[in-house]
Amino acid sequence: MTFEIRREVALPASPDEVWRAIATPEGQAGWFMTVDAASGDVVEEPPHRLEQRFGTQSVEYVVEAAGGGNAVLRFVHSGIREEDWGDEWETMTGLGWDLYLFTLGEYLRHFAGRPAVYAEAEAPARRDVWQDVLAALGDPREGDRVDTPVGSGIVDIRTGTHLGIRTGSALVRVHDRSLIGMGTAVGHHETGPADRHALAATWSAWLEAVARP
Repeated sequence: MTFEIRREVALPASPDEVWRAIATPEGQAGWFMTVDAASGDVVEEPPHRLEQRFGTQSVEYVVEAAGGGNAVLRFVHSGIREEDWGDEWETMTGLGWDLYLFTLGEYLRHFAGRPAVYAEAEAPARRDVWQDVLAALGDPREGDRVDTPVGSGIVDIRTGTHLGIRTGSALVRVHDRSLIGMGTAVGHHETGPADRHALAATWSAWLEAVARP
C-alpha cells in the first residue's frame, strides 16, 4: 500500500541552521536520531533540499527562508508500507513525525548549533506502562516541572500518545506505541557531554521500576 505524509512547519532558525539540524549526524541526534547514510541513498542540495531513500520509502525535507531570520520546512514521507500493516501504521507514523518536527523546533529554539547524542530505551511489554509512566511523573500538563532520572525539566508537549520534557541540556520524548503493538519507549536527545549507553541504561532501569506490578 502506498502512503504519503506531508507536513509544513515554521522554524525559529535560518536555513543554514535548519540544514545542520537535519543533515548532520550530530544535528539529527538533537531531535530525531542519527541516520546512517550508508543505510540508504541520500540526495543533498544544501541548504535547501535533503532526500533520504530507504528501500521502498523516502523522506524529503525542503527548507525555505522566511522573514526575521526564520525558515519554513516542507516535509514529505512517502512510499510503500508493508501489506500486513493497516491504517494504524500511517496514523502512528504521522503522530510520530508531528512529535519529531515539534522537537526539531524546540532543538533549534533552545539548543541550536549544539552537537547532540541520542539514546533510547524501551519499557517491558505491559499494556499499561504508558499510564504507569504518566503516573510516575505526576500526570503532568504542558508547562509543569517534573523530576526525571536525568534531572528536572519542563513538559513542553503532552498528547494522547507522547510526552515531551525539556531539561537544561536535553529533550526527552516518551512514546506510547501500543497502537502498533509495540512497547512504550523513551528517546533522549542530549546536547551536553554524555555517554549514550549510560543514558539508555538509566532510562531502562527507570522504566523497569515504573512498570513493576
